[in-house]
Amino acid sequence: MFSFEIFDIKLNTDFIGRNFIYAEEIDSTNSALLDKSNNINTNGSVFLAEMQTAGRGRKDRIWESNKEQNLTFSIMITDKALLKKSINFINFGAALAVSSAIENLYQIKTELKWPNDVLINSKKISGILLESISSGNSITKLVVGFGVNVNQSAFPGEYNIHPTSLRFEAGHEVSREGLLAEILNLFEEILIKIKENPSNILKDWKNRCRMIGEKISITEDNNVKYGIFDDLDDEGYLLLRTKDGMEKIHFGDVTIS
Repeated sequence: MFSFEIFDIKLNTDFIGRNFIYAEEIDSTNSALLDKSNNINTNGSVFLAEMQTAGRGRKDRIWESNKEQNLTFSIMITDKALLKKSINFINFGAALAVSSAIENLYQIKTELKWPNDVLINSKKISGILLESISSGNSITKLVVGFGVNVNQSAFPGEYNIHPTSLRFEAGHEVSREGLLAEILNLFEEILIKIKENPSNILKDWKNRCRMIGEKISITEDNNVKYGIFDDLDDEGYLLLRTKDGMEKIHFGDVTIS
């Protein structure tokens, strides 16, 4: 069972997680925060669920997570100054927060995979999913969903990237409360940096991505493209160098060829 006392002691934020919602079971924490009928609009609100019955990743892929073993939570962002920035910065910032928290607490080396995965030894430890509500051309509410494999010991089924957990990598069970607090502490710091100088976030993200400079394939639906992962542009989109020149990639599943 999640200990709110331990979590609260370790949380050191001004706004992230100060409105904290907890559920034993829900369909999706992202959906709960986006649901207008719930009337949750406070910037930095966090929704943590012990079990999601309809957890999802990119392209509506199912996110499997055992009850009370992992972290499945979402954070609401309504800060207008942040929402005027490219949401790629927030996506990268979320992955950086998870990556840095793991390295800070457990001294386990991580790497980042475009656009939204955190890996350990080429295995997936965490995924990020951003969803939003817009009015006209402006985003009015952004929800950042996190799935982090913490103490799960078995991952039945087939996966595009084989999953792992901190329990596997550290060799022992770890504190979900301490990890969540560290992620939220770091994410708040990163959001402040995004408002001040988002280019630093791209630099930090690229320093943790081992795919840059490698031959890759990018799959989106049934379309596959090949080339060199040359760089990210100023908004965080992947620049693919092919025999025909440079192409900007907005979405896709990336694999080293």
